[in-house]
Amino acid sequence: MSEQTRDEDEPATPAAGEEALTNPELVIISGMSGAGRSTAAKCLEDLGWFVVDNLPPALIPTMVDLGARSQGNVARIAVVVDVRGRGFFDSLRESLNDLDTKGVTRRTVFLEASDNALVQRFESVRRPHPLQGDGRIVDGIAAERDLLRELRGDADLVIDTSNLNVHELRAKMDAQFTSGDEPELRATVMSFGYKYGLPVDADHVVDCRFLPNPHWVPELRPYTGTSEEVAGYVFNQPGAKEFLDRYAELLQLIATGYRREGKRYVTIAVGCTGGKHRSVAMSERLARRLAAEGVETVVVHRDMGRE
Repeated sequence: MSEQTRDEDEPATPAAGEEALTNPELVIISGMSGAGRSTAAKCLEDLGWFVVDNLPPALIPTMVDLGARSQGNVARIAVVVDVRGRGFFDSLRESLNDLDTKGVTRRTVFLEASDNALVQRFESVRRPHPLQGDGRIVDGIAAERDLLRELRGDADLVIDTSNLNVHELRAKMDAQFTSGDEPELRATVMSFGYKYGLPVDADHVVDCRFLPNPHWVPELRPYTGTSEEVAGYVFNQPGAKEFLDRYAELLQLIATGYRREGKRYVTIAVGCTGGKHRSVAMSERLARRLAAEGVETVVVHRDMGRE
């Protein structure tokens, strides 16, 4: 087929003696200003990734192409994309579509935080929000959330840093990106208390408040759901074991679909009133089920100890 008649969408065959290029692995780091993008990027850099901060989105395909031509020297690229790019940010969707067409393996990490946490962080460093203009910090945060809404919805991994310090954020990134055999799916099972609010980074939320509360049993109140005493009480209640069995079956179906669609990360939030007894016990058992089915699982008890 001549160059003139070849379909433009058909990939060119490498010429004789020319090696086929291998696209590098790509991670897009984005999210709210003040939520920890720089820390996440630094963590990947320490893990051996080639990190580019504030690259205009239109140049991402060019960066990937340069990595493909590096003869394996740049096999993993992380790009920080944020609203500092202003006008450039509008071209992100076009660039991502271009990467999908070329078959580039990419993941998007989105750093999230509550309005209160972000306001406190900006005030502590006495710097304005990049989008607040002549308004208040909260105005800039609201504008940024609206701008990033679609990207957040498409993200493979959302990390809420509202209650995380730098070391805890780095630990989360290390757990997701440390080299080794890449699992098909990673799950975070998080217990939480409804009285402290829903986890904003949860993909699935389930409610254990239909079970009797060990808080009202005096001899169990001091313990947590990690103890055999509380776990035994919870799972001896009508419906507890059936709930665990049926929800685990549902997650098997969901996990199969996630693997098929290339989704690598899922956060499952299990809630009770205070996040100390029922949700903790259920999270521990659910995590064991997932691990037994080959899902790499991390358990986080968000609110245990807050009472």
